[in-house]
Amino acid sequence: MGNKLGALLDQVRERKPLIHHITNYVTVNDCANITLAIGASPVMADAIDEAADIAAIAGALVLNMGTLNERTIPSMIAAGKSANEKGVPVIFDPVGAGASRLRNETAAQLLREVKLTVLRGNISEIKFVAGLASETKGVDASESDRANAESAGQIAKTLAKKLGCVVVISGAVDAVSDGEAVVLIENGVPMLGNLTGTGCMCSSLIGSFCGAAKGEPLTAAAAAMCCMGIAGEEAFAKAGNLGNGSFHTALLDAVSRMDAETLERLAKYNET
Repeated sequence: MGNKLGALLDQVRERKPLIHHITNYVTVNDCANITLAIGASPVMADAIDEAADIAAIAGALVLNMGTLNERTIPSMIAAGKSANEKGVPVIFDPVGAGASRLRNETAAQLLREVKLTVLRGNISEIKFVAGLASETKGVDASESDRANAESAGQIAKTLAKKLGCVVVISGAVDAVSDGEAVVLIENGVPMLGNLTGTGCMCSSLIGSFCGAAKGEPLTAAAAAMCCMGIAGEEAFAKAGNLGNGSFHTALLDAVSRMDAETLERLAKYNET
């Protein structure tokens, strides 16, 4: 990826892409704020009467199943199809895939009817989508899946090739693949797992980078994950000893202060 990470961050700040979210009510505020912090513009439009229209004018569309309900499922499908028609990148976060029939059927429908640009989830969610044996713990990765995540890079690569999109697996080491290259990212701190919504925020950051750099989803996704991991490290150094609330605020601060030089200097990744 060379020096593309910093250049992509500059593009986000210069272009300020509109990022359309159909996301969950637990983390919607965090998703909006992280999008603003990186320099993009969030909109949360989940009504069926406008979801497709907003998706058509957006820089990217982020679909998130965190608090899935039957009212928003048609909106996700309509927005996804509209985004596909207009060439708008679609990022799908299959939160809790494997945990319930409704989530499983919705994930399958979205994968069937919408062409994804990036699929991002934890190891349990991605293993379920890939048809591999997995265990779910609500919307979190199970302990057993986390303990056996060494093959995350290969799982991401195989699924990316099958789906024709970039696949991101979040974890202690993030794995990003487009079906050919695999990028393993080692930024981050365990305390990120103590906040609800950090995965959702990653998807918003991916949407922001993809919205500013259409045609480069692998690098955009990797840049977003590096950015989140570095921000977590900086937030932990500043406020980790103060507790979750202070860490949360420091995390948003770190993303808002992120610049190209910091991203390039502190990113820790291996590309194969």
